Amino acid sequence: MPVELSDEKLSDLLATGKDWGRTKTSVPGVFVVKLPGSRTSPSRLAVEINPVDATGNPTKRRGLFLRSAGELELFRGILSEERLLKLFEMVDAVNPKVESKGREAGEGVIEI
Repeated sequence: MPVELSDEKLSDLLATGKDWGRTKTSVPGVFVVKLPGSRTSPSRLAVEINPVDATGNPTKRRGLFLRSAGELELFRGILSEERLLKLFEMVDAVNPKVESKGREAGEGVIEI
């Protein structure tokens, strides 16, 4: 269940959260993750962008980590590039087709 995030909750997450702990937000596919500190930098929070399945769980082991609004703007610029879609279409045409291994929505769930 998503947690309502505020400055206070984010500060608490940074201070007491588990390293690599992932907290859901109210936006599907957007998580807040506590990154561990190192000798040269303190612990910090990052935003993870990771598509979710029908149950709200991330579909990838790790998503795209963004540490600042500036990084978000850089990626927005790259992702809005018109030629990127054409490149993906060309890559899709060359790559071998892979069948989905995931469960379909509702599979393995008993309706009561």
